[in-house]
Amino acid sequence: MKRSLLRVALLCSLLPAPAAWAVTPDVLATLDAYAKRQADVGHALWQQPELGYLETASSALLQQELREAGFQVKAGVAGMPTAFVASYGTRGKGPVIALLAEMDALPGMAQAAEPVRSAIADQDAGQACGHNLFGAASVGAARAIAQWLEATGRDGEVRLYGTPAEEGGSGKVYMTKAGLFDDVDVVLHWHPSADNSAAQGTTLANISGKFRFSGIAAHAAIAPERGRSALDGVEAFNYMANLMREHVPDRTRIHYVISNGGAAPNVVPDAAEAYYYVRHTDPAVVRDVIARLRKAAAGAAMGTGTTVSFEQTGGVFSLLPNDTLGQVMQAALQQVGGVHYDAAEQRFALQLQQTLEKKPSLETAQQLQPYRADLAGSASTDVGDVSWNVPTAGLSTATWVPGTPAHSWQAVAASGMSIGDKGALNAAKVMALAAVQLLQSPETVRKAREEFDMRRGTGFQYLPLLERDTPPLDYRRATRD
Repeated sequence: MKRSLLRVALLCSLLPAPAAWAVTPDVLATLDAYAKRQADVGHALWQQPELGYLETASSALLQQELREAGFQVKAGVAGMPTAFVASYGTRGKGPVIALLAEMDALPGMAQAAEPVRSAIADQDAGQACGHNLFGAASVGAARAIAQWLEATGRDGEVRLYGTPAEEGGSGKVYMTKAGLFDDVDVVLHWHPSADNSAAQGTTLANISGKFRFSGIAAHAAIAPERGRSALDGVEAFNYMANLMREHVPDRTRIHYVISNGGAAPNVVPDAAEAYYYVRHTDPAVVRDVIARLRKAAAGAAMGTGTTVSFEQTGGVFSLLPNDTLGQVMQAALQQVGGVHYDAAEQRFALQLQQTLEKKPSLETAQQLQPYRADLAGSASTDVGDVSWNVPTAGLSTATWVPGTPAHSWQAVAASGMSIGDKGALNAAKVMALAAVQLLQSPETVRKAREEFDMRRGTGFQYLPLLERDTPPLDYRRATRD
């Protein structure tokens, strides 16, 4: 391991210094000219939030923006109606640089673009992870890169991957398994955040799925002895899962919700469901813990006179970092800088911060976090599977008020107004600048691949944590309905 890290450090030391790279103002000017339209696209996805695999309008709008810019778009890829691949450039000549565009919302997170809790009537979902901005900014960056390729006449290809159902549906894993990244040289991505960082690191591998218990319905007062409660099965299973927490490896995360507990207290429920996530840095640990949970569920069913089935809905690898590409992203981020609030945005941010536990200075949005190549994250993403198949790097920009956690109503609020727009524009600029630098530097692309091969190790074989062959296109429907 020490030898591998030393070789990585030596490779990275050969990179050209960021100060020596050419600034490409035409790319920045292109994005400034597109900024209003990019914001409009992000607002459209925010105003009509769609859950995983149901992003019909969101996907169509992103595809439209790319077709209008001359991209060739292939829709409905990898068995997912809302997934697509859009390409522009000289196919087969020059590097292939791919960008990722997420778009799905989260259930139960409806919120107005206000600095106080204000749910939206007749709406359930909300963009609590800022994927409306993610999709819009990635499209903006792809369009700018395409215009640069056209203007300079350089060989190379930019691709935009429309990736549905990141939130638990593992859309990118199906795209990876289908071989859609096999001829890609580099993947760049970003994510909304409360600060600006190009740090590279790991995330947690994750398996998610639904445990469905079946019992026998009966009147809960007149004939309870005739019933076998599926909810009892869920509750017994959850109890055993909580006992397991003492006996799993450190940093294991087990979390669940009862996604179906029955319809009425006076009816013994004949159907109930628990929706589980298991996470750890090591995919082998995740596999082991989910197998133990499946045995616990079988025991709970036996003890309650019910039956149980398990449907895996998601499974993702941890991220494989790439410092070579991270340095490129860091240099681009330094050129672009942070987010500056106007007076109205400062008032919004200060009022929203009154609802937060942590209240960092608003100047955090202007600042860049120190670069690191070994950041240990605690979230999960299906970008992980992509990163074990293609050299990949990401960044975050300050689209949310400092102190805002992801998956919160505060994140929804900022993602639907100008603070989110500004952070998303910065992300588009960073990715476009980084892509242009890579298109001009085949040597850097080659070094990124060398580091990638080194980190994966000799003889690596990709065996997805996601065992199912077809996407669970209805995994959000029960939540929505």
